[in-house]
Amino acid sequence: MTDSLAQRERHVPGHVAAPTLDIVIPVYNEEDDLETCVRRLHRYLTREVPYSARITIADNASTDSTLAAAYRVALDLDGVRVIHLDAKGRGRALRSAWHGSDAEVVAYMDVDLSTDLNALMPLVAPLVSGHSDLAIGSRLSRTSRVVRGPKREFISRGYNFVLRTSLHTKFSDAQCGFKAIRADVARQLLPLVEDGEWFFDTELLVLAERIGLRIHEVPVDWIDDPDSRVDIADTVRKDLLGMLRLGRALVTGALPLDELRATMGREPLVAGVPRGMVGQLARFAVVGVASTVAYIVLYLLLHPVIGAQSANFVALLATAIFNTAANRFFTFGVRGSSSVAKHQLQGLVVFALALCLTSGSLFGLHEWLPEAGKHVELAVLVVANLAATVTRFVGLRWVFREGQVAR
Repeated sequence: MTDSLAQRERHVPGHVAAPTLDIVIPVYNEEDDLETCVRRLHRYLTREVPYSARITIADNASTDSTLAAAYRVALDLDGVRVIHLDAKGRGRALRSAWHGSDAEVVAYMDVDLSTDLNALMPLVAPLVSGHSDLAIGSRLSRTSRVVRGPKREFISRGYNFVLRTSLHTKFSDAQCGFKAIRADVARQLLPLVEDGEWFFDTELLVLAERIGLRIHEVPVDWIDDPDSRVDIADTVRKDLLGMLRLGRALVTGALPLDELRATMGREPLVAGVPRGMVGQLARFAVVGVASTVAYIVLYLLLHPVIGAQSANFVALLATAIFNTAANRFFTFGVRGSSSVAKHQLQGLVVFALALCLTSGSLFGLHEWLPEAGKHVELAVLVVANLAATVTRFVGLRWVFREGQVAR
């Protein structure tokens, strides 16, 4: 959502038109280090980066002389501009600067330049070429070299673990202050990102991943800033609330992911074969085990009351409804109430096939071994269900072929 406070912004004269790369540096009360860091970055861009580049200093309502320092360095160096916002928040600054940028690729980095600038070209080159849609620096890659205390290390790894567990993300480091995105992609995603503070990065990345965009990760060398002003406790609290809000939006289908996936997402290499088959198989197996256990319990409870065939039918129908709902949400990531009835109906078609296989197995068993007990019947039914599993998986992939969440 567009932040109204971000509308009141002031630009320095000498705007650099349409560069390839626009690097935003969000700042709050950084009067001591701002000029040194901006000059260092400007020097690097001039000497090492073959693209036209601009530096945008985004002042987040600083109460010291940061804004004056920003104007001073902008007037002294070509290709530097200043945006002033009347409210704090890294997300607000990035939303304002990125949305108003005329560059092909927009990026941001922390003012302290904790990340080694040698990672800048590997970060932005795949975006300029069109190979990737977003790019992030990762401090958690095996080849990254990171200098920071154990407390921050634990918090960073813990945060990303919770993120992967709760929202099923694949990217490794959500909060590293070193990211870039194609400007056309940013313009379509920014209206959906609600957070205006530290969760902004995470929300943007989760949406991009769910839409099916390509996220490029770059291992970085990173040295912690001992003078960081981040309130860790408050940031963790807000991040957890952000995860809950975003997770609820994904589950309820409140976000227009289907439309964005159709217009922005990268199509599967083979038509009709969605991404992530290995992950889908693993989740399908988990649902299958739970369904099989539920089926066995129901069958054993109902067999003495209504007989083998009826018990098989009722147990299979009940677990089929559960199985379709669970696979819809958990395996194939289809969210919201749209087409629930249609999916259940199509799932029942798959159920009918399984019923034919299992009922046919029971019929054959009673024809060939009429004295078989219920435990033998159960063993035959389990084998028949296993035989139907592959067909069920293929059938459900067809049922949920639209609206699948990339994982």
